[in-house]
Amino acid sequence: MNYETLMPLMRKLAIEAGEKIMEIYEADDFEVKSKSDDSPVTEADEAADALISAGLRAAFPDVMLVTEEQAASHAARGYTFLIVDPLDGTKEFVHRRGDFTVNIALVEAGVPTRGVVYAPAKGRLFMTQPEGESVEETGDLAAETIGAQKPVCVGNPDNSALMVVASKSHRDQATDDYIGKYNVKDMTSAGSSLKFCLVATGEADLYPRLGRTMEWDTAAGHAVLAGAGGKVVRFDDHSPLTYGKEGFANPFFIAYAPGVELKAG
Repeated sequence: MNYETLMPLMRKLAIEAGEKIMEIYEADDFEVKSKSDDSPVTEADEAADALISAGLRAAFPDVMLVTEEQAASHAARGYTFLIVDPLDGTKEFVHRRGDFTVNIALVEAGVPTRGVVYAPAKGRLFMTQPEGESVEETGDLAAETIGAQKPVCVGNPDNSALMVVASKSHRDQATDDYIGKYNVKDMTSAGSSLKFCLVATGEADLYPRLGRTMEWDTAAGHAVLAGAGGKVVRFDDHSPLTYGKEGFANPFFIAYAPGVELKAG
């Protein structure tokens, strides 16, 4: 894979998809449909998916592509592939809460190695560089012009006063019970893959997820966090979270800065 070609393209497609999403987001009304699992899907999901898929397929026609909105792609099998969630956090989008992202990632041998997470309503863009280190881009976030980029790095956690981030839409008692095993200074909530990015920047130390997620929900954020020195492990045995699993479904997991002393589930 040519990372020098891939990363500027991923960035450009994420920003262009974000522009389409925001056009619909800022309209007076938009249609919300239900998928077979009763999760919502909007015209923004579909427009962003079409744009990103076309761009990736044109540039990398021989690379397997998995995308949330194309059910046929969920039957693909492989450990090296591009994976897309064109609008992660559709509930946040529908309720106009702003915490939604565009996620595009490359998985190689079961490991997310490159990714872009773009939160268009919040004006935040995180990505891995071609070399693998993660940055946050600031400025106008224009598709054609790359702005200033600052390296991001996980924090040095104080295990007596941890910063924890948890899901805004999917918090439950099991999650709260697990967080209760730690000495927590403060908690914040965020939607979508932004939670990985908050750990990547040191704004949080720990993100436990005791709930259903799919690989397209997590791959881009996982790549950004890994490029900032963070880790993502399975909740049950603390082994690395891998990709290319049958059906692309994830087990429960924990994303964290390596200084955190992980507790058993």
